[in-house]
Amino acid sequence: MMTLSPFMASQPSLAFTVTRQKPELVAPAEPTPREIKYLSNIDDQQGLRFQVPFIHFYRNEPSMSGKDPVQVIRQALAKALVFFYPFAGRLREGPGRKLMVDCTGEGVMFIEADADATLQHFAVGGELKPPFPCFDQLLYNVPGSAEILNCPLFLIQVTRLRCGGFIFALRLNHSMSDACGLVHFLNTIAEIARGAEAPSVYPVWQREFFDARNPPRITCTHYEFEEVPADSTGANIPLDNLVHRSFFFGPTEISALRSSLPPHLLKCSRFEVVTACLWRCRTIAMEFDPNDEVRIFGTVNARPRLKNPPVPNGYYGNAFVYPGAKSTAGKVSKSPLSHALELVTNIKSSFTEEYIKSVADLMILKGRPTFTLQGTFIVSDVTRVGFPEIDMGWGQSVFGGPAHGGVGGIPGLITFYIPYEDNKGDHGILVPMCLPAIAMGKFVKELENCLMK
Repeated sequence: MMTLSPFMASQPSLAFTVTRQKPELVAPAEPTPREIKYLSNIDDQQGLRFQVPFIHFYRNEPSMSGKDPVQVIRQALAKALVFFYPFAGRLREGPGRKLMVDCTGEGVMFIEADADATLQHFAVGGELKPPFPCFDQLLYNVPGSAEILNCPLFLIQVTRLRCGGFIFALRLNHSMSDACGLVHFLNTIAEIARGAEAPSVYPVWQREFFDARNPPRITCTHYEFEEVPADSTGANIPLDNLVHRSFFFGPTEISALRSSLPPHLLKCSRFEVVTACLWRCRTIAMEFDPNDEVRIFGTVNARPRLKNPPVPNGYYGNAFVYPGAKSTAGKVSKSPLSHALELVTNIKSSFTEEYIKSVADLMILKGRPTFTLQGTFIVSDVTRVGFPEIDMGWGQSVFGGPAHGGVGGIPGLITFYIPYEDNKGDHGILVPMCLPAIAMGKFVKELENCLMK
């Protein structure tokens, strides 16, 4: 059975047709253990119970002539699932909302598709970056597939293009893995697609590594899980008329931001100065009440930081926390960039081994709460994770990484820092933002003012 989906994007030059095959389940290529595997207390927090979309664009590669990317990836996926067999199972919820994987071996959802388009169709303005036109056709949301429980843990669509290239898009249940864990899985698919029989780094489950202590105890300050009054309405984001737009921070933009900083902040990292700038511009654009609290959270990968004991090599669960800072909307908006930057630079220093243990314990003591939503902005830096380098046999991707910002249960709160090279050959950070339309216009204007200083 085939489904034909003609559509046009808002750009008048973009008109093409996608032909999809019926979605199928790709199961492990060999029998796998039937068992129950529990997630960690970092994995199963409420704030990670959402789906995250990713996308990779690949050029035509003459050396792969005669090879079908759909067949190559489907077969490699089935073989990779033998090693990552929990991904072929289904999440269940036990007492106390504890998440576990029922390793059923049912498989992941897979869609084969063809598009009457070339890579150039998606390079709006000459650059391939989010938001991607007609993304819902490049990763079709199969009805009934997007729930956290009792659904496939991956949705994958491989779309052949008229130019000989293809698009590899996927959706991950975030409870199962973070970006590093996802790239480990995708690299295993890629290695097998290129001829390997097994992964170069074997996957490690060991989710008990991030379990709570006995007895659990909260020993750190966690702005990310602060409780706010139930009747409080301050600093909320309107969810209607949201728009997406990407912003590039290359050497020129970073230099412009640094030029306004006092001497004691000149050693701040690229991540810190961009985060402070975005937080300030976003706060101004949203026009929150000056007395409203606003928060900035930045994800911190625990893998290179935990030493006693170290995170096992090959661990593919969620191994990060998002410590943060807070201020008032008035202070962030009206103060120089240095105010936001000083708060941001303190975020990483607050992370210790004790901090992540405190988070795991908090999940037990407070019932796996979501992060504080009110006045919140979360940034996740995936510039060093390795998304663009994933090579299925067609070379590195032209673009590889999160498909857009604004993911999660509440749109507009979370964004990513993606490695990117612009048309000038400058390397930097690409940030896809999601904001209400009116706020986006104000955000662009404020950002331009910052970069002109």
